[in-house]
Amino acid sequence: MSMLTPPGMGGQYRITGDKYPRMRRPRRRGRLVVVVIACGAVLGVIGWGTIQLFDVFTGGGKKASAAGPKADCATKVTASPRAAKALPEPRQITVNVFNATPRSGLAKKTADELKKRGFKIGEVGNAAKEYDKKIAGIGMLLGPASSLNTSLPVLGTQLGTAERRTDAARKGSDVDLIIGTGFKSLTAKAAADRALAELTAPRPTSASAKSC
Repeated sequence: MSMLTPPGMGGQYRITGDKYPRMRRPRRRGRLVVVVIACGAVLGVIGWGTIQLFDVFTGGGKKASAAGPKADCATKVTASPRAAKALPEPRQITVNVFNATPRSGLAKKTADELKKRGFKIGEVGNAAKEYDKKIAGIGMLLGPASSLNTSLPVLGTQLGTAERRTDAARKGSDVDLIIGTGFKSLTAKAAADRALAELTAPRPTSASAKSC
């Protein structure tokens, strides 16, 4: 038996030629699978880290909120009543009624109506020359400087569009109603009462409060 005959073949097979087969061990595929899985895991970690960094720099599409327990506190705006203006009542206001129109009897008629509505009546007659037939509108309300935000607004509810003036040199607390050529009548009593109620009613003011 030739030395080139593999043992155990009983001489049935011979190897001829000058090339000989090499007996190789089978490759281990398990290692290749492990390497592939490891590479996939590494790529996944890198991708996740990239997403996290992107969220950090862009805010992740969410608005940032301040840290600390006060960040979640909600600010609420509530209305609180404001004290009513310290305005005089009609019975505390003395009104002088003067007629600056050519129509006679207008001052007395208007004074009587104001008296019914609770005002005190002072002088009644024709207007002074400086105002006689010179008031083009429905009338003028005239008083001392102190009446600008007190008596005049109250009287103004009875004659809504009348002009308001003050005289710094004037003494006392009386106010004048000078009837103009455009006058027809006082404001309807129901409307005047509503205007007076709104003028003296408390008004709400906004107050903010935080609740956690």
